[in-house]
Amino acid sequence: MNAAVSPVAAEPEFTLSGADFERIRQLIYQRAGISLHAGKQAMVYSRLSRRLRETGQRSFADYLQGLERGGNESEWQEFVNCLTTNLTAFFREEHHFQVLVDDLRARAGHPVRIWCNAASTGEEPYSLAMTVVETLGAAAPVKLVCSDIDTKVLATAQRGVYAADARGLSPERLRRHFLRGTAANAGQIRVKPELSRLIEFRPFNLMSPSWAALGEAFDIVFCRNVMIYFDNPTQRKVLERIHAAMKPGGQLYVGHSENFTDSRDLFRLRGKTVYERV
Repeated sequence: MNAAVSPVAAEPEFTLSGADFERIRQLIYQRAGISLHAGKQAMVYSRLSRRLRETGQRSFADYLQGLERGGNESEWQEFVNCLTTNLTAFFREEHHFQVLVDDLRARAGHPVRIWCNAASTGEEPYSLAMTVVETLGAAAPVKLVCSDIDTKVLATAQRGVYAADARGLSPERLRRHFLRGTAANAGQIRVKPELSRLIEFRPFNLMSPSWAALGEAFDIVFCRNVMIYFDNPTQRKVLERIHAAMKPGGQLYVGHSENFTDSRDLFRLRGKTVYERV
């Protein structure tokens, strides 16, 4: 009987050296504030090797040298897009939306500005819009500014098209807020215009110095599961800028694993992962 022969593992297409990885860590930190841990080599290789193939580069060193030469903002954006993480769902961390209902009712009759600064593929922005419509009606004077650093996921968000079995949507919300696709679009849903017209999607980098471009101060900010990618100094810098972009008494909603009690001079805890701007 012949012994089974183990398959030979294929050689990796590219080599990601320690020096290449450190350069990538430095560049994404400078560009987007993201602090990549030392154990992320496999993730970086998987995501950026696709970009090397698409651009015809022979090595990570050549690709990074091209970035650092400058003058190619579109490739810098592709670099950032590759290294950002986008995990989202409709009505994720549902307790926040229950708090938001009370928050909106307290502001009824007044213009309200909401900023969702990790819009991803749109599930969170549309969850916010559904909550607004269900609480105050489609004609309420509420404006949602929804941003993300990743332009590809933002394009998906703007389309507002999802699988009909998307997680987090009740049958009632599917009927009320979405149009069902037919024929070639069967199995898909599209958000209704009453939701999409509440939202302005725009690319935005939290490391940008030009926060004034966001416009008037916000009453409510959703910044959930974003700070976990930043080191402590970057977290503090971003919190200071969010504080400056909000009205006093505004509500900041953060992720379930994020805690900003060290920034009591900026925000006071008001509930489970909900802070009030001081």
